[in-house]
Amino acid sequence: MAIRLPRTDVVIVGGGWTGLTAAYELAHAGRRCVVLERGQFRHTVPDLQSPAMHDELKYALRYALMMDTARNTLTFRNRPEEIALPMRRLGSFLPGEGLGGAGVHWNGQLWRPLPSDLRIRSHYTDKYGAAFIPEELSIQDWGVTYEELEPHFDFFEKICGTAGKAGNLRGQKQEGGNPFEGQRSDEYPNEPMKQPLATTLFGEAAAREGFNPFPMPSANVTKTYTNPYGAVLHPCTYCGYCERFGCGYYAKADPIICVYDRLKGHENFTLRTQSTVMRVNKAPDGKSATGVTYIGDDGREYEQPADMVLLCAYGLWNVHLLLLSGLGQPYDPATNEGVVGRNYAYQTMASTRVFFNGKHRFNPFMGAGALGMVADDFNGDNFDHASLDFVGGGYIAVTQTNGRPVETTPIPSNTPTWGAAFKNAAREHYNSTLTITMHGSSMTRRANYLDLDPTYTDDLGRPLLRLTFDFPDNDRRMSRHVTAQALRIGRAMGGSLVEQSERASDPYSIVPYQTTHNTGGAVIGTDPKTSAVNRFGQLWDQHNVFVFGACLFPQNIGYNPTGSVMGLAYWTLAAIKSQYLANPRPLMGGSP
Repeated sequence: MAIRLPRTDVVIVGGGWTGLTAAYELAHAGRRCVVLERGQFRHTVPDLQSPAMHDELKYALRYALMMDTARNTLTFRNRPEEIALPMRRLGSFLPGEGLGGAGVHWNGQLWRPLPSDLRIRSHYTDKYGAAFIPEELSIQDWGVTYEELEPHFDFFEKICGTAGKAGNLRGQKQEGGNPFEGQRSDEYPNEPMKQPLATTLFGEAAAREGFNPFPMPSANVTKTYTNPYGAVLHPCTYCGYCERFGCGYYAKADPIICVYDRLKGHENFTLRTQSTVMRVNKAPDGKSATGVTYIGDDGREYEQPADMVLLCAYGLWNVHLLLLSGLGQPYDPATNEGVVGRNYAYQTMASTRVFFNGKHRFNPFMGAGALGMVADDFNGDNFDHASLDFVGGGYIAVTQTNGRPVETTPIPSNTPTWGAAFKNAAREHYNSTLTITMHGSSMTRRANYLDLDPTYTDDLGRPLLRLTFDFPDNDRRMSRHVTAQALRIGRAMGGSLVEQSERASDPYSIVPYQTTHNTGGAVIGTDPKTSAVNRFGQLWDQHNVFVFGACLFPQNIGYNPTGSVMGLAYWTLAAIKSQYLANPRPLMGGSP
């Protein structure tokens, strides 16, 4: 029998960006918050310090900061008629585990969505007609607008000390920024990162081709900066150890530096690590939650009663917990009914590699996670789709994130994979090759979803989450179109060889790394028949359960998700503080 603990005001599942931020905001609003984190405790000092952190084999290839698939994993298949098998090793995506979650090993690319991204079905219908949207797609509006979220995007950018250049400041276009972005209320907190040769050449070529390049918005900060919570960040050293690594220099914004360190001594905050939540407990009438049951670090089962339950784990695991707890109707692709597990999406990636054969020296080892130049001309609906046969798009960029020796072997496709020819090619091309990335949207369709696996269980005996996914034909068509523009820029750069890769043209594989941008499964909206939560992230049937994270996205946009995740998080927290705490109830419409 579970050991019943004293009641708390709020229990929060997950200790990453959303969980720690929710605890900070609600603790300072006078509510006692308990955060349950499945992974271990860790801190910038000593756990993320160099030189120990600069171990490519341990962290980049053996995933020391990520989820252990021997204990926690999922099953995967491309189509519903296939049998799903367990993901035994990490590959396509890399969920974090431990305090700070994936926010510790992220790159720091910090984007807002385009205004049209948040009302995608309405936007395409209004502009091109309802018949334009491919029948296979289940895309839908978010139920919340860019204008409503803008103050929250702005605040999170200040929390991270984001480095960048505004392109649309209070309705006025700004030279050097993204001309397609939504209107901003303020400039970025810090100036953009210093661009190296590779990204500079890309920007120049993109401009010659008539595009609008700008520096990538970066949570790798460019000067000493104090955020609104009082956390101090320091200038990036361009060490090339961002993605898959924690930052020991306090230069990459992460949840530990930016939030936890300003929260850890608060009287209303309790953190329990190595605590795996088994289920959310429902009241006898099923109309609210009474708390959660979890396995503690001593292996014993505990019940944590609470007035509110906030699901702030990685998006996949939020959906898993909803399904295990019987919260919301599970999605059935055969009938297209149900909401939990519906509208899973990923990210559509492709690339173009440009070889210069020694003409330039790029020094790729001097890098940062969000060091890059971007052309956004083919993202979202920034370009005319009228004569095309797809919705969505993607940004085109060159980033200089690292030149680490094990992972960085840019060689032409016809090169042998071993022996003297391989060694010579690796030596020749290491310092004079760059990659143009197409980072594209992922549209949802009926056959892509999440549910509980009928066969496989985890180490605690619970059914594993089952992922069914393949790229919609819409996304393949989009990828070919946008990657052709990347190829055009690559050829304009004057390289001796340009090679193109269209990953989305093949069936999706869970083996090679692509992005840790899993979205959907508990989507936000205004219709309980097609969304798991209302526009404030609140479950339709259990009003004291709120869901956070990229699982809320009804489909995935062309950008990295963290900025959108946190804009929604602050939007939900504003609604909780201004509307819910004084009068707990379902929140239907309105603005916080």
